[in-house]
Amino acid sequence: MVIFDAKLQIGVALLRIVVGIIFVWAGLEKAIGTGLGTWSAAGFLEFGTCGTLGWPFVTGEIAQGTCFNPTQDLWVGLAGNDAATTLIGYLVPLGQIGIGVSLILGLFTRFGAMMGALMMLFFFFAAWDFAYGIVNQHLTYMVVCIGIAGLGAGNYFGLDRIVKDSVGPSVRRWILSGELHTQVPESATA
Repeated sequence: MVIFDAKLQIGVALLRIVVGIIFVWAGLEKAIGTGLGTWSAAGFLEFGTCGTLGWPFVTGEIAQGTCFNPTQDLWVGLAGNDAATTLIGYLVPLGQIGIGVSLILGLFTRFGAMMGALMMLFFFFAAWDFAYGIVNQHLTYMVVCIGIAGLGAGNYFGLDRIVKDSVGPSVRRWILSGELHTQVPESATA
C-alpha cells in the first residue's frame, strides 16, 4: 500500500513511533527495572496463565482455581524448565527493545512489526484474558503491528526509505517496508 497524502504519512509514522515507544518501554522496564537476566516470566507462566472468561461464556460465581486456558500446560511446563525460563528472561525484554527500536527508527520495519505481532500472539494465548470479551490489549497490539507491517510504515519518515536502494528486492519486500512508489497513479488523480 502506498500513501500519497502527507498528513496520512505523518499519521502512519506517528503510529509506528508510538507503538515502538510502547515496546521499548516494556522491554526497558524488565531489563533495567529488575535487571536483565534477573527478570523472569516463570511466575506469570506458572500462575498467570489460567485465563479468564466472561459473559456470555461464563455466568455466575466462578470456583476459585478454575482454569480456562487450554494452553496452560504448555506455559506451566516452560515455567518448570530452568533453561527455557532463562532463555525467555532474555528474549522477551531484548525482543521488546529490538522491536521498539526498529519501529521508532523505521528500520527493518516489516520484520520488527511482524515480530511484535508474533510476540503479542504468544502473550494473547498465554494470558487467555477474555473477562471483557475477546479483544484485549495483546490482540489489539498484534493487529496494529500487522497494519504497520502491511502499510510499509518505515517508508514514511523512517530509515527504510533511506537504505532501500542498498539492499535487494527480497530484503526490501520482507524485512524493510517494501517498494515505495513515488508517482501518483492516474486513477488516484481522476
